[in-house]
Amino acid sequence: QVQVVESGGGLVQAGGSLRLSCAASGSIFSIRTMGWYRQAPGKQREFVAGVGVGDRTDYSDSVKGRFTISRDNAKNTLYLQMNSLRPEDTAVYYCNADVLTRSFRYLEVWGQGTLVTVSS
Repeated sequence: QVQVVESGGGLVQAGGSLRLSCAASGSIFSIRTMGWYRQAPGKQREFVAGVGVGDRTDYSDSVKGRFTISRDNAKNTLYLQMNSLRPEDTAVYYCNADVLTRSFRYLEVWGQGTLVTVSS
């Protein structure tokens, strides 16, 4: 049906940068909102950043000013540019998409996640 696949995670030193990508594919008519969430070891999944209708963006306080979310609607792809990374940013990062399928059903789709590790 519809899937999202993340890429771009890896190991980086504190202060470094990474760029995550999330590609949505399948029976997609349109995508209403897309966002990034993360889950650190032993913690609950938390919101990181999102982009909604009209490309309005929203960020958690912990990443505001360091991370930038963007979206290529033509490619159904979401990005997260992460700068000034900190060890506390270490987590599995998940992509989420609110999709209207070609059969006009709304689906909330999650990716499998990509691991970001920030060393001190």
